[in-house]
Amino acid sequence: MGVSNNKPAFLITIDTEGDDLWSAPRQITTRNAQFLPRFQALCERYHLLPTWLTNHEMVQDPVYRAFAQDVLQRAQGEVGMHLHAWNSPPLTCSVSADDLRHHPYLIEYPPEVMAEKVRVLTANLEEAFGRKMVSHRAGRWAFNEQYAHILVEQGYQVDCSVTPFVSWHKALGKPDGAGGSDYRHFPAHHYFMDLQAIQRPGQSSLLQVPVSVRRGPSFAIAATLQQWEKRAALGVRIIRRLWPEVRWLRPNGRNLSSMQRIVEEILAQKEPYAELMLHSSELMPGGSPTLRTAQQIEGLYRDLEQLFAFVSDHFVGQTLAGFYQQVQPRATEKRR
Repeated sequence: MGVSNNKPAFLITIDTEGDDLWSAPRQITTRNAQFLPRFQALCERYHLLPTWLTNHEMVQDPVYRAFAQDVLQRAQGEVGMHLHAWNSPPLTCSVSADDLRHHPYLIEYPPEVMAEKVRVLTANLEEAFGRKMVSHRAGRWAFNEQYAHILVEQGYQVDCSVTPFVSWHKALGKPDGAGGSDYRHFPAHHYFMDLQAIQRPGQSSLLQVPVSVRRGPSFAIAATLQQWEKRAALGVRIIRRLWPEVRWLRPNGRNLSSMQRIVEEILAQKEPYAELMLHSSELMPGGSPTLRTAQQIEGLYRDLEQLFAFVSDHFVGQTLAGFYQQVQPRATEKRR
């Protein structure tokens, strides 16, 4: 898993979780575990190293455990942690009338419950895979200073919960809560976090590696749109679909050209990494709201094939832990 000093890192982060959690199922299934080897094989063909950020129900699945153990034994990827508070033990505390329905954020639970949920899932992952967990992404992107402190206490080195330019404030967890995290004023580059104010670079050991999100063209016309949004709501929706406010390095089967532009911009600006994200359930038909059919999955793989073919010539595949090992010595040197 060596890193080239001449090429930026290409990071693939997969929220590895149950099937179609967007629909808030009462009984969570993990059938998507059967569809992961195809994606892993594609990554390996192009010498890319995915990081499988794994939640409670997936570590319980024997098919997934066997798959991930094989990936680790062959040094072809990493397993990290991804926590959904509503079904991750212990389940002795509820923060809404129905946590399985509302999907409250971990940061909405009492601090001692937060810490115990992180501890238990970390222990389960480490027991299942025989590796120290060092990489993490928060469920539903919700992160704060308390959460960062807990991760450091548990020995985590990397978090990738920040989505630059994006606010989740309107996305509620518990119905009477304040909504999700607001990342509009966070850095879009990697940085060691200030645990007292996580939007600032600091001296902690926790490296933040934000997802590759870029501003879209509509920011230039946002003020104009706001002026006539109420009068022409349909027109605004069409414009924002064609020119979104932000562009993610997140494949959906319809955005190959957008993803290509993002990686080209990263190369042109000589940035040290690009980070792609997706959900494990998006790799199977019916596992997500956007990819319902086998035909749509085939379209997704056609896009991934083209993107990865380009990326393999200009980037070097890396896990989150590997990227940390690349960055950490430089940060230590700067602090001296």
